[in-house]
Amino acid sequence: MNALRLFACSVAFASIGCGSSGSDATAPADASSNDGAGPADAGSSITDAESSEAAAIVAARPYTLHVPTGYDATKPTPLVVMFHGYSASGALEELYMNITPTSDSAGFLYAYGDGTIDDAGNRFWNATDGCCNFDGSKVDDVAYFNAIVDDVSAKYNVDPKRVFVLGHSNGGFMAHRLACDMAPRVASIVSLAGVVWEDPTKCSPANPVAVLDIHGNADQTIGYDGGVASGVYPSESATMTTWSQKNGCTGQLAATGQTLDVDTQLPGSETVVATVGGCPTGVDVQLWTIQGGSHIPSLTPTWGSMVWGFFNTHPKP
Repeated sequence: MNALRLFACSVAFASIGCGSSGSDATAPADASSNDGAGPADAGSSITDAESSEAAAIVAARPYTLHVPTGYDATKPTPLVVMFHGYSASGALEELYMNITPTSDSAGFLYAYGDGTIDDAGNRFWNATDGCCNFDGSKVDDVAYFNAIVDDVSAKYNVDPKRVFVLGHSNGGFMAHRLACDMAPRVASIVSLAGVVWEDPTKCSPANPVAVLDIHGNADQTIGYDGGVASGVYPSESATMTTWSQKNGCTGQLAATGQTLDVDTQLPGSETVVATVGGCPTGVDVQLWTIQGGSHIPSLTPTWGSMVWGFFNTHPKP
C-alpha cells in the first residue's frame, strides 16, 4: 500500500515535482487551449435536466477540457476522458501521458478531472474495491464521469458512439469500472496498470465494450499477477477472462506475434501484443504486456497515437 500511495513521486514524475496533491490547480470546466472553438448548437442528445445536473456537479468538481485545433461544431467529434493514478492529478497525469498533441492531430475532445482527496491527502477514484478507496468513501465517480460527458456534450458536438476512457493505475481501475457500469455510453477503454473487479459478478455491462490493458509484468505497485491495494484485485489473465466472458468472446487469449516499443527505458520492442479470439465484430479484448515494465513506464513519444489507434478503431457499433 505504501508504494501505491507514493507512486506519483517516483522517478517518472521527479522532473515535475511531488508536493501535496491537494495543492494542484484545476482548470474550470470550460477551459481549453483552443480559444477559437465555441460550443456546438447541435449534436447534444442530453436533456435540459441532465445538462443542469451535470453543470452542478462540475461546478463543484471542475475538469479540464482540451478542444482540438480545427474543431468543427457541425461534425460529431470523439471524446476521450482520462483518469489519473492514485495520489496524482489530472494535470500531472497529462504531463506524463502527453495526450494533448494527439488530441490536436487526430481531432478529438480531451477531458480530465481530479479525484477527491482521502484522509492521507491523496487524490483517488472510487473505482473497484481493489483500488483505491482506502477510506471507504461514498463519492460517486461514475456520476462524475457522466457529468463530464454531459457537460462537454452540452457545449460541443460529441459523437455518442465515440466516447472513450483512458486511465492509469487507480484511473485504470476506474476505466474498467466505467466499462462495467456505463457500457451503453463507453465505446472502449485503455487501462495502463489497472484491472477489473476481483469478483466478476460486480461487472455487468449492458453491451460489449472493447478493452485494451497495458501492463508491465515487473510492476511492483499493481501486480501483473494480481495482489492487494485497498482490497484484492485480479491478475491480468483473470481480467482478460472476465472481459472475454462479458463480451461474449468464444476464443482464448493468445499472442498475435506483434511486438511494440512502449517503454523507452527497455531495449527493443519489449511489449507483446495478445488478443482474445472469437469476440463480436469490432469488440476486441487485448493485453499488451510490457516485458520487464514497471508501474510507471517511460512512455515513448508514440504513446498517444497508440492509444488513439485503439480508440479510433473501436467505436460503438
